[in-house]
Amino acid sequence: MLELRIAVACVAVLALVGACATGPKLEPPRVSIASLKLENAELWSQRFKVRLHLHNPNDRDLPVQGLEYTIEIAGQEFANGSCADSFVIPAHGDAEFDTNVTTNLAAAVLKLVTHVPTTLVPYRLVGKLTLGEGLGRLAFEEHASFTP
Repeated sequence: MLELRIAVACVAVLALVGACATGPKLEPPRVSIASLKLENAELWSQRFKVRLHLHNPNDRDLPVQGLEYTIEIAGQEFANGSCADSFVIPAHGDAEFDTNVTTNLAAAVLKLVTHVPTTLVPYRLVGKLTLGEGLGRLAFEEHASFTP
């Protein structure tokens, strides 16, 4: 009888460890550019303020500890950015924050500023969120467009 109890306890512990190792399956947030504003422009470098909008499609809050991303505009790499601020995206909720990027990609900037103001500019946003509470990292990728 003691052997049966030990076997049952071992199976229970293994099941618990297996459940913890797999962790919750989280969907990546939808990340989009809320606004892109030129802050400073020189011949070889341009500084932009990028406001990012994040939507959490999950049933639980996402405790973000950092974010890194790349923006491509009209098919060309435009800028890389990151944010080391901690914030929480509520379950089925939204969050926005500002970040600054500097680029020296004159061709991409030229593509951006030569679009007619009412023309939609396509972009691709890819990156990774670093989550707290042992949730690891979530990769994201979004294709959308904005009016400059």
